[in-house]
Amino acid sequence: MLSFNDTAIAFSGKTDNDLRRSYWLFKLVGNSNLVKIGQKLTTFAINTHLPIRSFIKATIFRQFCGGENITECLKTIEALGKYNVGSILDYSVEGKAEESVFDQTAQEIIETLDLAKQNKHIPFAVFKPTGLGDINLMEKVTANAKLSTEEQKAWERVIARFDSICSKAHDIKVKLLIDAEESWIQNAVDGLAQNMMAKYNKEQCIVFNTAQMYRNDRLIYLENALNDAKEKKYYFGVKVVRGAYMEKERARATKMGYASPINNTKTETDAEYNAALEFCIKNIEFVSLCAGTHNEDSAMLLVKLLKQNNIPVNHPHVWFSQLLGMSDHISFNIANAGYNVAKYVPYGPVRDVLPYLIRRAMENTSVKGQTGRELSLIIKEKQRRAASKN
Repeated sequence: MLSFNDTAIAFSGKTDNDLRRSYWLFKLVGNSNLVKIGQKLTTFAINTHLPIRSFIKATIFRQFCGGENITECLKTIEALGKYNVGSILDYSVEGKAEESVFDQTAQEIIETLDLAKQNKHIPFAVFKPTGLGDINLMEKVTANAKLSTEEQKAWERVIARFDSICSKAHDIKVKLLIDAEESWIQNAVDGLAQNMMAKYNKEQCIVFNTAQMYRNDRLIYLENALNDAKEKKYYFGVKVVRGAYMEKERARATKMGYASPINNTKTETDAEYNAALEFCIKNIEFVSLCAGTHNEDSAMLLVKLLKQNNIPVNHPHVWFSQLLGMSDHISFNIANAGYNVAKYVPYGPVRDVLPYLIRRAMENTSVKGQTGRELSLIIKEKQRRAASKN
C-alpha cells in the first residue's frame, strides 16, 4: 500500500552525507529570522563580489538546483532516473529585461527540448514567460492597453519566441510546460498559451498552461479553457499548482484598491486545488494533467481518483511533480508505486538563480509544517540507517 512515510524509499538516492546536509539546511530555513538575515547578507555578498559563491553552490544551490548549465545537470537527471523519477530542466535565470537576453533564453529552452528528446528521463521542458518578454509589456497587453509601434513590434517578438519553442516541442514530440505569472500579466500568458495549444495540440497534448489555484477564478478558467479546446478540437494541457505570489498579489491589490484575486484562506485554496484535480480526471479524455504539489493530501487524492475511475497508474495524461530538494517522500514513493513523476530541476549560474534560491528558502519558512515535515522524515531515516548498522 502506498505510504509517504516510507523513508527508505523516499531517501534511497541520498547518501548519509546528503542527509546531513539536508538536515542542517532545513533546520536553518525553519528559522524565519535567520532566513531574512541570510537573504540580505547573501544578496550583499554576491553584489559586492565577496567570495561566497563556492559556499552557496555546495549548500543551498546543491540542495535545490541541478547545476549551473545543462551539462552539470546530467548527473542529477541520471540519479533521479534510477528511481523512475523524471527531470524537468528549469532555466531559472530571472530579472533580465534585454531583448538579446530574451533571445538567448529562448535558445536555451530549445536546447533543453533537444536534450529531452534524447533522454528518456526528461519527460517535459518548461519556460517562464517573463524570460521571453518584458513584464511591463505583458502587463499592458493583459490590460488591453494601446501599444506604441515599438511595443507592438516587441510583442510580436514575444509571440515569435513562444511559437519557435512550441513549434520545436511539437516537431520532436516533447511535452512543454508554460509557467504561471502574476495575475496582472497572466491574461497575456493565457492568451498566448491558448493560441499555442490550438495550434500544436491537435494530435496529442504538447503545450501545457499553468493554473495557480490560490486565485479565486481558476476553476472558471479551467472550464472555459476546456470548452475552447473541445470546440476547436485540440487537447488541453494544464499544470495545476497552488501558487507562488500570494503576498505580492495581496499587497498590490491593497495598494491599488481592487479586490484581491487570491482566496481568503488556505482551506479555500486546498479545496479549489482538489476540485481542479477532480475536474481534470473527470475530463481525462481531453485533458492532460501535471499536478504540481507538495501537499500529501492532494497527492493521495489524485492517487485515489485514478483508482476510483479505473485509470492506469501510468496513464500518459497524468503526472505528479515536485521541486528538486523538496518532498522526496512524495516523489520517490509515488514513483516506486508506478505513477508518472518528475522533479523540477532548476539550473543556471549561481548569481543568476539566487532569487530562485531565496524564494525556496522563504517558501519553506512560510508554508506551515513544510520544514517540520521534511526534518522529521530526515531524522526518521537517519535513525533507521543507524539502527540497521547495529
